Amino acid sequence: MRHAARRRPRGTAGNNRLRIIGGRWRGRRVSFPDVEGLRPSPDRVRETLFNWLMPVIEGARCLDLFAGSGALGLEALSRGAARVVLVDRDAQVVASLRAHLADLGAEGAELRQADAQRFLDGTPEPFDVVFLDPPYNKGLLAPCLVRLGQGWLAPGARVYIEAESALDPLPLPEGWVLLRSKGAGQVGYHLALAP
Repeated sequence: MRHAARRRPRGTAGNNRLRIIGGRWRGRRVSFPDVEGLRPSPDRVRETLFNWLMPVIEGARCLDLFAGSGALGLEALSRGAARVVLVDRDAQVVASLRAHLADLGAEGAELRQADAQRFLDGTPEPFDVVFLDPPYNKGLLAPCLVRLGQGWLAPGARVYIEAESALDPLPLPEGWVLLRSKGAGQVGYHLALAP
């Protein structure tokens, strides 16, 4: 499995589409490449997440690390985020995201082809909301959370974490507060508040 895309298992050809759930592009369907392991966040998980984020998403600056299908970043833009930076290292994934952003006329979107950890080693800029859904069982979550705390988070930033449900407790840095937490099968999804 590569490091930077939200992944799903192969063998589900024809299911490479997702639906934007809310906002100005509600109901629009976008496709994503048949890349091994690419797994977009399911509709019900996204619906719950964006209900949690409703008070802060309008006008927010968002960072979608391990962007994959773009489900979270596109949903944020659709719901009024002012800016979304989508980061993924897979060239095929980035090309697909570039086409969707152009097709939607997505203003405020910025796409970066980069390894997420290397991206976070760059010059930081503060974000209000971060979507963090690294490949499972690769030990990427804790180092990314530490790096985010080094200048990437605006005061009171929300960090969405999607991880294998077996990861308990979450490796939250000191001072972070877990606001919400749910599970769906083998997946745990959580919203944390950074100090």
